Amino acid sequence: MSDSSGTPLPRALRRPRLRRALVAVLGTLGLAAAAATVTSPAANASAPTPPTGWSQVFLDDFEGAAGSGVNTANWQYDTGISYPGGPANWGTGEVETMTSSTNNVSLDGNGNLRITPLRDSAGRWTSGRIETNRTDFQPPSGGKLRVEARIQMPNVTGTAAEGYWPAFWTLGAPYRGNYQNWPGVGELDIMENVQGQNKVWATMHCGSNPGGPCNETTGIGNSVACPGTTCQSGFHTYSMEWDRSVSPEAIRFYVDGVNYHTVTAGQVDATTWANATNHGYFVILNVAMGGAFPDALGGGLDNDTVPGHPMVVDYVQVLQSGSGGGTTPPPTGNRDAYSAIQAESYDGQSGTITETTSDTGAGQNIGALANGDWALYKGVNFGSTAAKQFVARVASGAAGGVSGLVEVRLDSRTGTPLGSFSVANTGGWQSWRTVPANITSVTGTHDVYLTFTSGQPSDFVNVNWFDFGH
Repeated sequence: MSDSSGTPLPRALRRPRLRRALVAVLGTLGLAAAAATVTSPAANASAPTPPTGWSQVFLDDFEGAAGSGVNTANWQYDTGISYPGGPANWGTGEVETMTSSTNNVSLDGNGNLRITPLRDSAGRWTSGRIETNRTDFQPPSGGKLRVEARIQMPNVTGTAAEGYWPAFWTLGAPYRGNYQNWPGVGELDIMENVQGQNKVWATMHCGSNPGGPCNETTGIGNSVACPGTTCQSGFHTYSMEWDRSVSPEAIRFYVDGVNYHTVTAGQVDATTWANATNHGYFVILNVAMGGAFPDALGGGLDNDTVPGHPMVVDYVQVLQSGSGGGTTPPPTGNRDAYSAIQAESYDGQSGTITETTSDTGAGQNIGALANGDWALYKGVNFGSTAAKQFVARVASGAAGGVSGLVEVRLDSRTGTPLGSFSVANTGGWQSWRTVPANITSVTGTHDVYLTFTSGQPSDFVNVNWFDFGH
């Protein structure tokens, strides 16, 4: 995220290869402070009925008893100062500790969520950050997705607002459990604000960091003043519409129905766009305190900053349109099983990253592959003569004693594997070997899943390409 001057404002940072470390959840601090009064006369409005042709796939209107926590069937709390094994201070330099305490995150009893930053007598800040349990929000093939929330930003301005950083945003599903693959997996910031300014920022983060096709850590962004009432003094509706019904594919950002920023697939190379969009997303609501963005626009927290002003959220909903209905389209037969299929050309994946390879022919490989990760390749045509062998180009820099299976499955990533081979350290993450495996005979056209299974949580393999043989 950035202002018009191009100031770098990262929300998350790629880290060195480190996966799924465990970390103790920090205890919540027993803080209490009076929350700021919400002045909008329309503090509780129902989510609008989906327009014709749209269906609602997620809704939380935050109904519940005053002082209760969020519905954990919909949301999970992010606590502490980072994801487990992820970059410190949430990758942005913010200073607060996130908690699940109802002092920081609670319902107000009038159909609203309040995320309230607080400061104790020792000057320590706490706040709240929640994200959807679901990570599968994306448009159907040929359709659209809309992610929308009605929000009043913290009602504080001037020096009292120094360091405030409320946000409503999304991250690519592969980030969950990985925390090292930003910004390649994509980030869509629907609403960000700092310093109590009457302005909303929207940004897409993608590509590589620093620099790259998406100008990281700045991203591809824009900002506009809130229409009518200021962002702080009233509720506004912030939304993102991801449109796969047009060419090039487009992601549009709105405030109160006004489109003020659009990013299209034509603005970056095809691989960058695919890496950022060939998967679902999850939704995040938080109020950070301090960090890169506030620092860039007038300075961060100081003694003038006044705690206790909440971001108030009336509802969050996700809508979908298009005949695809979110289902996987049938195989099209557009991939030849007997020619090399580049691993980075997947149609869907979980837990992978793409990176430049030093292997013959250069290009990219997929990496950071560990237990439970997978990649999907739609419409692989095996023809009428049965394929009986699977071959993949792999490399591994796994630690001693760490190994795993590269498996092939058809049409379902939970189906029985056709075949597999084991791989351990090959001498380095770019030390490549071509490994064959026998498979159950297969003909016809299928969706092919590569799945990765290991008895350890560590990364154990990179894949450059694969194909099949008779």
